[in-house]
Amino acid sequence: MEDYAIRAISADGQVRGFAALTTSLVQELQRRHHTFPVVSAALGRVATMGAIMGLTLKEERHKVLIRIEGDGPIGKIMVDADGQGHVRGFVDNPQVEGNQDYKLDVASAVGKGMLYVVKDLGLKEPYRGVSPIISGELGEDFTYYFTTSEQTPSSVGLGVLVKGADILAAGGYMIQVIPGITDEKIQRLERQITKLDSISERLKNGKTLEEMLCFLIGEDMEILDKIPVRFQCNCSRERSRAMLRSLGKEELLSILDELGQAEVTCHFCNETYLFDEDQIKSILKEIV
Repeated sequence: MEDYAIRAISADGQVRGFAALTTSLVQELQRRHHTFPVVSAALGRVATMGAIMGLTLKEERHKVLIRIEGDGPIGKIMVDADGQGHVRGFVDNPQVEGNQDYKLDVASAVGKGMLYVVKDLGLKEPYRGVSPIISGELGEDFTYYFTTSEQTPSSVGLGVLVKGADILAAGGYMIQVIPGITDEKIQRLERQITKLDSISERLKNGKTLEEMLCFLIGEDMEILDKIPVRFQCNCSRERSRAMLRSLGKEELLSILDELGQAEVTCHFCNETYLFDEDQIKSILKEIV
């Protein structure tokens, strides 16, 4: 099944639901960054959250950047997503050993620290939100973030099923309630969330996002959006060339003298752009 994300609302308009299937996306991240299983699980959960948060953006060109800065061995996790279902991401340390496949200790690998969200909504200044990492499991941390930083009572579930270098299933959901919802409906939601078994196992066994949200919200929900989700990076040779030009004449001359060439590697996709001596000299001619 191709990766996709959906946005839904309950019949009474009091509960919003978002869900994303991200198995192929997380597999592509693993392939590009050569992540070990516990890192695949952590990066995959944040990438899934990126796909979900992309659905909350009002316009396709709007973007969201998620940064997890924990004190665990993984280091920083960065995920960038937009309203069109394009997601990319990386970690500081992709090859961190975990306990074992299937039952991975993501919390220890992430550690404690801070969760940052930056939304580019086309305004003069981007929206910035922050909250502490309360568990390192990430689903709980995003639940806490939305409830405290964005003042939107939410429940987030994220899952990645890993075996070696293979991503068997990945996905997640976010449920948000509208102010004024009754205690009875909140209690029903809590019961359904508690009953929901492993997200990644459900997806691996062929359950759909629609079935998952129906279980949580109710069968009378309405699907408002459905978009494909895929890995996409906006780096290019032209952007890399512009970056080299921005270094200035002295820095470029130093690189040319020491190395005779320059390599620019994109953190998000691990693509490397090579510039030989003649190409660097061409850039130097453009610098006044």
